Amino acid sequence: MFETFFPDEYVDSTYVIPFEELYEKGYRGVIFDIDNTLVPHGAPADDRAVRFFERLEKIGFSSCLLSNNREARVRMFNREIGTNYIYNAHKPSVKNYLRAMEIMGTDRDTTLFVGDQLFTDVWGARKSGLYSILVKPINPKEEIQIVLKRYLEKIVLYFYRKSTDRGRR
Repeated sequence: MFETFFPDEYVDSTYVIPFEELYEKGYRGVIFDIDNTLVPHGAPADDRAVRFFERLEKIGFSSCLLSNNREARVRMFNREIGTNYIYNAHKPSVKNYLRAMEIMGTDRDTTLFVGDQLFTDVWGARKSGLYSILVKPINPKEEIQIVLKRYLEKIVLYFYRKSTDRGRR
């Protein structure tokens, strides 16, 4: 029932994902959410994020930010990063996931998505046929509409963990 929202992987942080291994597996493009995936909600790119995108580029990855935020927010974060971006993306709509792949020159088999929300980020990635990695939110301080969705996410994550625990036995 909840499988539609299950990520392919669930990890503690964007910054612990083994991107070198994913590159070796054939992935060439990464689509990222920004808030609570790369930095706390509303924050500019910090040194860690800047170094992270430099690392991705050295590995050989193309990247694109995909955000439901307004352009000013996305542009402010991207000022130090300098990657591709799409703002006002209407996630989980598939349209801009496909547009991000077009911008990066990748396809469903060579692109992965990293985000912190099940009902926008992961669901949109799954509907788009992308490998999805859910990360734990960086900061618990969030807008009220996201806080309310987190309660529903806890239910889905309960069943996700239960299904992955069953798979390990």
